[in-house]
Amino acid sequence: MNVDTIVLDIDGVLVDVADSYRRAVVETLDRTYDETIDRDGVQSFKDAGGFNDDWELTHAAALYILASREGYDAPLGRFTDAIAASGGGLDGAHTVVADALAPDARERVHAAWDPDALTDTFQQLYLGSDLYRELEGGDTIIEREGFIHDESVLVAPETLDHLRERYAVGVVTGRPEAEAALALERVGLDLPDEHVVTMDSPVAGKPDPEGLVGLAERLDADRLAFAGDTLDDVQTVHNARTVDDRTYFGIGVLTGGLTGETGREAFERVDADAVVETVDDLPTLLE
Repeated sequence: MNVDTIVLDIDGVLVDVADSYRRAVVETLDRTYDETIDRDGVQSFKDAGGFNDDWELTHAAALYILASREGYDAPLGRFTDAIAASGGGLDGAHTVVADALAPDARERVHAAWDPDALTDTFQQLYLGSDLYRELEGGDTIIEREGFIHDESVLVAPETLDHLRERYAVGVVTGRPEAEAALALERVGLDLPDEHVVTMDSPVAGKPDPEGLVGLAERLDADRLAFAGDTLDDVQTVHNARTVDDRTYFGIGVLTGGLTGETGREAFERVDADAVVETVDDLPTLLE
């Protein structure tokens, strides 16, 4: 690829979030509604596109549960397919519910749907009581150690050393800034703040290319590779090509929700430029 810049996602690339963020989605719904989706269902939302933000994914899954109680009888996979056909993301979920239910049923769904409460429960589960009080500044209802402590590192120190010696390195993630900092500290990747794009950055989230293109400018990139674990990450690269003259490559990494041969095929269907088993394969690929 002959690149001068490598940009990395965090979740599913540098750290394993199967037992943290994705578990928080599942358990937030269960605590709120005594009903939930499984982790394959979480991936179905990711594959629908527009769910770089796991809070919004939780909100959309809650809409599915509540709509099902009001007579929406399609399986989850059909719901997420319909979201994809409606443009993806939480807006797409609202469209599907609006199209499927009668007005009175929609009103009952939205009366029972409380995204702020869902997000708060999610954060208490993910961060745990101590970190929640430190970062969110509020009192907790759930007293426990957070799922964040169950995140394992997916990248070897020598890989990060190799990448930083040979390339400009940046990060684009859907994490809030504080949680991104904790993850980067855990993996041992120390970057200037201006080289990290997070949920709190004043740019639109992936797959909007604004964050990636802005980072390319700050890193003075000419040829940039972006490695991520979702189809939205690859779409971000495609979108960047439409608004910027730099050369962009999208690399799918098979350590997130997309794994094995089915994950490889999914990345190939959206025209990823390369697919690697793990971020540790990047040095060989790039050289």
